Amino acid sequence: MALRMWASSTANALRISSASKAHLSPAFSLSRCFSSVLEGLKYASSHEWVKHEGSVATIGITDHAQDHLGEVVFVELPEAGRSVSAGVGFGAVESVKATSDINSPISGDVVEVNSKLTESPGLINSSPYEDGWMIKIKPSNPSELESLLGAKEYTKFCEEEDAAH
Repeated sequence: MALRMWASSTANALRISSASKAHLSPAFSLSRCFSSVLEGLKYASSHEWVKHEGSVATIGITDHAQDHLGEVVFVELPEAGRSVSAGVGFGAVESVKATSDINSPISGDVVEVNSKLTESPGLINSSPYEDGWMIKIKPSNPSELESLLGAKEYTKFCEEEDAAH
């Protein structure tokens, strides 16, 4: 872990970007050398992602967010049937470093909750975009997706945010 933090800090200080190496893995681009940002998803500036497929949108926290949080030890999520609103908290993630609210990037009704996270909250660390998803919702206003960031915009946002700290 210490080596990873050192490498990440060094890469930031040297302004090394692997975005120019996109040919190595076209499915995603890298930010900060270790945090992946997937193409095809939408991102909130509060570090949640949305994957909209048909009538359902899957929501979770980004690799960047989980990297900053550290080891996730507890997740609080809503029950299915509850409504969530864009920009409003729907749960929380507790790590060894801090507890953070999770905001919904878009509005809708929760249709499924990732129950695996109750027993294995570390899935958020090991697989934030796959096994670590949090909720699935039926969007009530799909046009809210248009106000979210694409992969390139989110990568730039994270780089600027990290540089400011």
